[in-house]
Amino acid sequence: MLLEKHATIVVAIILSVFFIISLTVSSQESATTDEMAHIGAAYSYVRYGDMRLNPEHPPFMKDLAGIPLLFLQPAFPLTQAYWADGEEWAVGKAFLYEAGNNADDIIFWARMPIALAAILLGLFIYHWTRQLAGTLAGLFAVTLYAFDPNILAHDHLVTTDMGIATFLFMATYYFVRFLKEPNWKNTILFGIFLGVVQMVKFSAVILFPFFALLAIVYASARALRPNEFPTSSARGRRWVLIFSYIWKYSVAVILCFMAICILYFFNTLNMPMEKIGAIANGLFERMHYVSVGDSPVAHMIKAVIDWMMGMPLLKPLTLYILGVSMVFVRVAELGSRYFLGTLIIQAKPEYFPVVFLLKETLPFLFLLFASIIYALSRLFVSLTDKTRAFGKKYVSFIEHKIAQIAMMGFVVFYCYLCITGSLNLGFRHLFPILPFLYVLTATTCSDALHRLREQFLAHAWVINSLAGLFVFWIVSIPVLAYPSYISYFNEAAGGHANGYQYVTDSNYDWGQDLKNLKKWVGQYNECLSRQDSDETQPCGLDYRRPTETPIEKIHIHYFGGSDPKYYFGDNFILWHDSFKPEPGWYAISAQYYQESTHKPFKPDTWNYRWLQNYPMISRAGDSIFIFHVPDDSNLPVSPNAYRRDSQ
Repeated sequence: MLLEKHATIVVAIILSVFFIISLTVSSQESATTDEMAHIGAAYSYVRYGDMRLNPEHPPFMKDLAGIPLLFLQPAFPLTQAYWADGEEWAVGKAFLYEAGNNADDIIFWARMPIALAAILLGLFIYHWTRQLAGTLAGLFAVTLYAFDPNILAHDHLVTTDMGIATFLFMATYYFVRFLKEPNWKNTILFGIFLGVVQMVKFSAVILFPFFALLAIVYASARALRPNEFPTSSARGRRWVLIFSYIWKYSVAVILCFMAICILYFFNTLNMPMEKIGAIANGLFERMHYVSVGDSPVAHMIKAVIDWMMGMPLLKPLTLYILGVSMVFVRVAELGSRYFLGTLIIQAKPEYFPVVFLLKETLPFLFLLFASIIYALSRLFVSLTDKTRAFGKKYVSFIEHKIAQIAMMGFVVFYCYLCITGSLNLGFRHLFPILPFLYVLTATTCSDALHRLREQFLAHAWVINSLAGLFVFWIVSIPVLAYPSYISYFNEAAGGHANGYQYVTDSNYDWGQDLKNLKKWVGQYNECLSRQDSDETQPCGLDYRRPTETPIEKIHIHYFGGSDPKYYFGDNFILWHDSFKPEPGWYAISAQYYQESTHKPFKPDTWNYRWLQNYPMISRAGDSIFIFHVPDDSNLPVSPNAYRRDSQ
């Protein structure tokens, strides 16, 4: 088949388009919320060998992001007190916007390695799927990946989200290779990539028990294989096989921690031991603040860290353990966030299922659920087949489907942790399972398509046409949604224009549109100077025209990792929903607008409910709402007039 013959070229084209879109969108977006801290920390790691900033995330992805910045030779606020104190947000803001650097250049080049890591993930998705189900399945899997708007939204951002998706997938790939052929080469490769994923995100610690359990299950099944040990006298050797897997898995874990220590060594080379002590003290204070400081686990962590602090050679491992501990404390510190018309403080088990259904594309959701039904039906047929003994079926299933078992097992395990956990912070936290879903969906669809073609050979052209339409639908979605990828919601949810009504934060508004706000204000003022007053949409801008007065200053309440002063100078008023209303132009981030208009009423406390009396003039991108309050407006004199008894 022509497509299979030129599969490598097709993959190259798909991932090239993917990369170009990523870089184009990256150049248009302002820094997102977490990037302010991550980018400043990234440069400090590779330039100064000091991890005092942002230690609650491992250094690997930040190291990658920091490498291109070495060639820019930016100024860094080493002499400021907030560097000495390790205040990551203050240092990040100063580094990007106050030290005389070109913030846009720094942001763009720091994002470049993340986009390259996303390319690497695409190649591995194609490679593994091709091994499992053939070339066409591999091409379909990489298409699902490269044309998912949610991936395009985050595949270039300096965070850990794409990193954990990439390297967790690769670690699982090498783990399965290790299970199938547990030689020393595969053991070493598995250990290295297990270490890499631990250095991307601390939540990867869940892989240790998960992989260990799978290794025992696979080794036990292989030990029961008749042709492995044909004689009954060799039963004892079966235990030797199981312990061989356990031994080599232990070696891989040791290699993993060796890799962790090596990377942390270079990232803490010039970091004073007393700074690590200050981080430890801050962790213990946070433990007491969130009421876990007196727990047995907290006392154990404190005892271990205090012991390690007295041994300078253990500095890298000490900081790693501190980082893992900080993540669990951070989860307990989560505040309120907007979800389905209300502010939630406690985690809701329906959060991730709802967000997944609203933000994933409709064709992928259809194929995913159809694949689940098909796979379960095939499993039922296999289990009810009485021509083979159950034990033989079990051994054969484990041996031949271990890759799918590992993928599906992790998806179920991770989804359980998300649904029962307390980290309701956005769709991006589901990224670790997405590559597995692409592969599983593609392999299942490939098998179903093959069976349908065989069963309805005379109508194969109909089946091929339907498959082609699905591919066209998948590819067209990011084209039509461009460049609204962070704010993407599927058609059933009303699209990117209405997604904020369901959920905000990184699902919709992560600070990506401040540059778009600057652009909009400039276009508005330019249009006013060129158009007649009776035109309602001068220069083709999509907004209602409330006034002939140019925007000299605009009230900005911005949620994100950029600095309005860097882009607007003195032509803005830093605003907050607690301020008393006044006439003028307003630019309010969707995150703050939704939280403010839905939070419980507090007497004598302002919020943005008064702003609901004024129509939204336009938006900057999707996430910044623009309002105009005329000079002659009858503004409220007291916030109590906007009390909602229902809330």
